[in-house]
Amino acid sequence: MSGSWLSKARLAATVSAALTCLAAQAPLAQPAQDSGAGAAPVAPAPAGVENAQRAWQNWTLNCQGCHRLDGSGSDATAPGIAGTVAKFLLVPGGREYLIRVPGVATSPLSDADLAEVMNWMLWRFDKEHLPASFQPYTAAEIAPLRARPLRLEASQMRSSLLHQAEAAAAK
Repeated sequence: MSGSWLSKARLAATVSAALTCLAAQAPLAQPAQDSGAGAAPVAPAPAGVENAQRAWQNWTLNCQGCHRLDGSGSDATAPGIAGTVAKFLLVPGGREYLIRVPGVATSPLSDADLAEVMNWMLWRFDKEHLPASFQPYTAAEIAPLRARPLRLEASQMRSSLLHQAEAAAAK
């Protein structure tokens, strides 16, 4: 048994246990009101998310390690996204920025899975700032943006875009 395979098996077991625990504590979708006939249907997934469970699993495996379970991030790994990530959609260049940040642009996810995770993440961590006119990310939109990842300029661009969003909100 190779060390790499064993590490992946342990990671898979740990993630599976964490997902089971989290699902028991805070399910992704709350049941809708029962219409009186049988089991209550599950609330619909957010726009651009075909499968919320898959999006959550992709988030867990590819994003949560740096951004943390609650989206709070840390100075040592990645910035917090909870309560701020959708603000980027309010300013020119912000939508593109979200896909070009290094961790997103270089993600091993397919363009379609990445679009789904981004749409889920915006809804999950900052739905209060989602613009009413929000159009979900698509695989076709993701592909050309992630081909031009940001590098050293990502942090400065983040600060500038958030400052613009805060200024626009104050008006």
